[in-house]
Amino acid sequence: MKNLRILIISAIAAISASCSGFLDSFPPYAVDINVSVSDSVAIALTNGCYVPLQSSNLYNQRIWSLDIIAGNSEVGAGGGEDGIETVQCANFAADASNAFALYIWRSPWVGIGQCNTVIQSLTGEGNQTSEAVGLRCLGEAYFLRAHYYYILVRLFGGVPLILEPHEADDDIASERSSLDACYQQIIKDCRQAISLLPEKRSYSGDNYNRASRDAALCMLADILLTYHPEENYSEVVSICDQIAGLGYDLTQCDYADNFGIRAENSPEALFVVGYSGDTQYDFWSGDNQSSWLSTFMGPRNSNMVAGAYGWNQPTGEFMSQWEDGDLRKDVTVLYEGCPAFDNISYNDSWSNTGYNVRKFLVSKSDSPEYNTNPSDFVVYRYADVLLKKAEALNGQGLTEEACEPLNIVRSRAGLPDIETLLPDGMQLNTPEGQEWMKERIIHERRMELAFEGHRWFDMIRIDNGEYALEFLEGLGKNVNKDRLLFPIPLTEMDSNDLMEQNPGY
Repeated sequence: MKNLRILIISAIAAISASCSGFLDSFPPYAVDINVSVSDSVAIALTNGCYVPLQSSNLYNQRIWSLDIIAGNSEVGAGGGEDGIETVQCANFAADASNAFALYIWRSPWVGIGQCNTVIQSLTGEGNQTSEAVGLRCLGEAYFLRAHYYYILVRLFGGVPLILEPHEADDDIASERSSLDACYQQIIKDCRQAISLLPEKRSYSGDNYNRASRDAALCMLADILLTYHPEENYSEVVSICDQIAGLGYDLTQCDYADNFGIRAENSPEALFVVGYSGDTQYDFWSGDNQSSWLSTFMGPRNSNMVAGAYGWNQPTGEFMSQWEDGDLRKDVTVLYEGCPAFDNISYNDSWSNTGYNVRKFLVSKSDSPEYNTNPSDFVVYRYADVLLKKAEALNGQGLTEEACEPLNIVRSRAGLPDIETLLPDGMQLNTPEGQEWMKERIIHERRMELAFEGHRWFDMIRIDNGEYALEFLEGLGKNVNKDRLLFPIPLTEMDSNDLMEQNPGY
């Protein structure tokens, strides 16, 4: 790679890479233009690949806001124009000028560009890294490039495949690649990452939130359930079993360990986005070192947590889906009569719907100011893997076998085995039983993973989007299949003559 590019990108990594753990470990010096790609340079470059994940454009706001668009919740907030871009998307009335679409489009491209630089630097002649560091950093870059592209294709459809670094003055206008071509590249990158990355349990100390083989396997299973799932059910089951073989055991994991301050030490987490909560960084700055979740989701006017902006208020329809005795309910949501949070009893007047999200809230004793929240965001965790396995088994017609992984998740939630809910006269290993089980697995994913950014992606992949249309129409939403993709932002359309807009916009 060009030495000048090393200098530029390493400087970006040094300025913007921080957060809890390894992102604080960039070299404390500028990289000289004549330096080769040593271990420290490779690590600095790779750390920069993670930075866009932390932004409000992705896991600090927009990814979990997809649950609002999916109908699990309403924006809430302060009313008026507050969150209007999300309201427009949730009403399927957005156009190409919509800010939500623009923000969630931007950050993946920054990450992809950084990953391209790492991949080129570690596969070129200037690579002087040790084998362990070089291969790990290369695996991280492949994983993250796949992850960024996977976000984009699910939200926008086929996008330009840009797989090499470019200079600031390069003409990078590119036409959209087909959806098939994008998925083939994503899967290729993901398989590369699996072959290169170490297991998560091999990481120590501050490196706990680096990409691992565990995370890459989980993402591949997710991709295969999204892209031609009928052809991939058998491999998904095999992948889920591989992950189980890496030492995960849901019976030894507390559901609440995945959220708030406890998320950093969750034994269930496969991949997390980390935050430091260090007060040297401003809450609204581009450093993105305070988790926004507690501040944004805390009940408005409650003084329950620092900030308390009152976003993401669960709907009555969502609340009606809890089964009696589900232990996840009191961890996930606040409702009239629920257990107190930090010795404060909940008042349903704090929410337009009468409910607020609880699972991400952090007490003032742990985060006394709105910019001091160090809570990590868990992207992939083991319960999700078990539910993927259940879905893939059921998809093959192995409905009785699908009960085992599903029941492990339900057992932790304090719920009876799924077989006890089977309607009288229905047999599991029949087409009727298979369809019934499919609905139960969808329901379980909705409740287990609520407000973690999975629901929208599940809805649009199941039955090629038909499930999403039926569900949203049942909520009274005016939606059609074109609106299951976001519009390509107007700024991108104006700057790229080769870009084509999605149908319906």
